[in-house]
Amino acid sequence: MRLSRYFLPILRDTPKEAEITSHRLMLRAGMIRQQSAGIYSWLPLGLRVLDKINKIIVEEQNRAGALEIKMPTVQPADLWKESGRYEAYGKEMLRITDRHQRDMLYGPTNEEMVTDIFRGFVKSYKSLPLNLYHIQWKFRDEVRPRFGVMRSREFLMKDAYSFDIDEAAARHSYNKMFVAYLRTFERLGLKSIPMKADTGPIGGDLSHEFIILASTGESQVFCHKDYLNYETPPVDTDFNDASALQAVVDKWTSLYSATEEMHDAPSFEMLPDEAKVSARGIEVGHIFYFGTKYSASMKAEVSGSDGKMVPVHMGSYGIGPSRLVAAIIEASHDEKGIIWPCAVAPFNVAILNLKAGDATTDAACEQIYTELNQAGIDTLYDDTDERVGGKFASADLIGIPWQIVVGPKGLLNNIVEVKNRATGEKLNLSIEDAITRVTG
Repeated sequence: MRLSRYFLPILRDTPKEAEITSHRLMLRAGMIRQQSAGIYSWLPLGLRVLDKINKIIVEEQNRAGALEIKMPTVQPADLWKESGRYEAYGKEMLRITDRHQRDMLYGPTNEEMVTDIFRGFVKSYKSLPLNLYHIQWKFRDEVRPRFGVMRSREFLMKDAYSFDIDEAAARHSYNKMFVAYLRTFERLGLKSIPMKADTGPIGGDLSHEFIILASTGESQVFCHKDYLNYETPPVDTDFNDASALQAVVDKWTSLYSATEEMHDAPSFEMLPDEAKVSARGIEVGHIFYFGTKYSASMKAEVSGSDGKMVPVHMGSYGIGPSRLVAAIIEASHDEKGIIWPCAVAPFNVAILNLKAGDATTDAACEQIYTELNQAGIDTLYDDTDERVGGKFASADLIGIPWQIVVGPKGLLNNIVEVKNRATGEKLNLSIEDAITRVTG
């Protein structure tokens, strides 16, 4: 992508309304624009990151055996009245009526709707287990939306819903998502720690939040230090091996870890001092097992092996991709701007032409740009006549992992500068070696 043809509205000054680092940097980097309190438009740079996060989430959900669907944002209130949550959910639910005066709502979550889909088609235990998920916009009318997309009113959510014949099978489905979440966050460049959590309005008796540690985190968390060194389950994990998955979950829940709401101070104090981690954390995922809470009230039943109808056991599993964008920035930035992990960077390489219009530098940049594109590398070519200092500042601000700096002096010796955004390392290389370096 040539910057001269791209929409990248970078702000030089820090917006006054931005309270935390990710909000400031997302606004300054031209990733989002606030349209109303807690409601944002995603601009081209931000959307590229969001799409890459979604792609990884989809790959890991599919790997764990979940099936993607797409449910609507506007839901009929009758389903929520049937489950008993319509009045219980609170003012966070945006309640509306259509032209026929039917009660509707802008969905904050989809347990009721997916249960209705399930009960309309699945009648036998032979069709189980089943896990359906989608990535869809949600709305919760927060009383005080803040921190940009970290706590907004409209947000993107990956929510999955599992259906099983009994509790044992449902626990296996829960474990699949537990392991899939560990893998997902690892691929996003994050070290997540599962922590026992309150089930809240979703309900149920088993729940874990997945927390990343960040100095600017929204809440205090407590855990054993060993979690920071645990290895994530590998790509060849067999999600059908119930005992192996249970062993992974047992390992990742064997040591102390708790959010502030679930913190047991006496238990934490029993840990050796060198093992205690008390830090700020950001929730990036939340999973629940709630048994027959919805299936019993909504009569989502299947025939068992004995022919008797029984309510299915369910779980739900959420990841907020839009929230993840901010969480990654909170965990990975410096005083100059964002430092994207390669897997989710909007572009992997930035080419900085220090003398746009000069035949030699233009030709070298075109060569690099063409070869990187042919190699399938997402590349942003700064071909503008912006001053040199501005080009460097913009490249650092938007956090592209690699910068290739092309100037007339270096080209006298066929040399360009390659900079690693994360480490700050700079190398003077030939054009050919520079391309090899950033594609290797």
